[in-house]
Amino acid sequence: MAITYLKTGKPDEERAQDDAQTKATVENILRDIEIRGDKAVRDLSAKFDNYTPKNFKLSDQEISNLIGTLSERELSDIKFAQTQVRNFAQAQRESMLDIEIETLPGVILGHKNIPVQSVGCYVPGGKFPMVASAHMSVLTASVAGVPRIIACTPPFKGKPNAAAIAAMHLGGAHEIYVMGGIQAVGAMAIGTETVEPVHMLVGPGNAFVAEAKRQLFGRVGIDLFAGPTETMVIADDTVDAELCATDLLGQAEHGYNSPAVLVTNSEKLAKETIKEIDRLLKIIPTADTAGKSWEDYGEVILCETYDDMLKIADEIASEHVQVMTDRDDWFLEHMTCYGALFLGARTNVSNGDKVIGTNHTLPTKKAGRYTGGLWVGKFLKTHSYQRITTDEAATEIGAYGSRLCLLEGFVGHAEQCNIRVRRYGGVNIPYGGAAPYRDPKE
Repeated sequence: MAITYLKTGKPDEERAQDDAQTKATVENILRDIEIRGDKAVRDLSAKFDNYTPKNFKLSDQEISNLIGTLSERELSDIKFAQTQVRNFAQAQRESMLDIEIETLPGVILGHKNIPVQSVGCYVPGGKFPMVASAHMSVLTASVAGVPRIIACTPPFKGKPNAAAIAAMHLGGAHEIYVMGGIQAVGAMAIGTETVEPVHMLVGPGNAFVAEAKRQLFGRVGIDLFAGPTETMVIADDTVDAELCATDLLGQAEHGYNSPAVLVTNSEKLAKETIKEIDRLLKIIPTADTAGKSWEDYGEVILCETYDDMLKIADEIASEHVQVMTDRDDWFLEHMTCYGALFLGARTNVSNGDKVIGTNHTLPTKKAGRYTGGLWVGKFLKTHSYQRITTDEAATEIGAYGSRLCLLEGFVGHAEQCNIRVRRYGGVNIPYGGAAPYRDPKE
């Protein structure tokens, strides 16, 4: 396998140091929230967001006033996007069926899909108001039937962002708070004097939000590890450098540590894309962020074959994978580790981020190896149940259970089976003994 790195980012050791610093910061802040509750949240909001309202929770009137500041076009665009997301989420929900089957005469097994009872949705917004994240979390939770949905977003330029608040409200949020970062995630998970804790946290965020979710996992459920943003472009000479460079920088502007990777089998395309990125960084308004991200985390990987490209792509397991080749469907068929695929030059990550209908909360940092992205099923718990309806079934299953429990040395377990074999089957089994085998056909 011939693979050449024409550009690399920070070495893994430096990235690990950054992660360690983030971990320590988050740990201290979460401890502070647990000890001081609302006061800690208020102090953190003042420090990081310069925002100290009388109440972080918005009233119905405040929500209505904010929505009223949007133009008809802005509101209509938000509603259009939510319709696309809702349609896809509803189709996904309808694919998840409760089941009940009779595996043996008198033995009934089934499962029910039950919504998580309370969910905290984080909608990023400090640098950019991530309106679309409200569709992805709040609306999808609503389609799943979650009875309590709370949503948090940071202030934008010192005040609530009207578009983000509108998206939360229209998506179905029951409580809306203007809080950002670690303090928002911590308040929702841990709880404070004024914020009732939730059962589950969802939504993307920066490195600090992602680390906070990691540390809180177990105390609450989480959707997945989502953030910072990652993007990969898999391309051959069927596309040009301007397209590749635009798509890479389009995601690199998210933050200073957003990996953007080009994987290609065309040396010409690889070198021209690097040049094109340098050109675009001179004109893109977010060059300070995108340029730093590209400098420290950008990579250009030249492969000899399509198989090499596939192998590298699965190893990196990027959040967003944009495929622009002469065999897009081949990559769809064979790729196994990623957040979401965007197939063909007509498609782009921004479509998925904002409007097309699929969810943009996706696994990062190689989590695509073991999970997909946020979807309606993440808000549903699949619970099994069992029922035995006949004496014959209770006796047959009980006898097997008795022997299998004793095989493992669990006498108390075995007696749960034995007592039913005695009562429903009329079989005299000594205490702690193994139920005899009887052919059910006899």
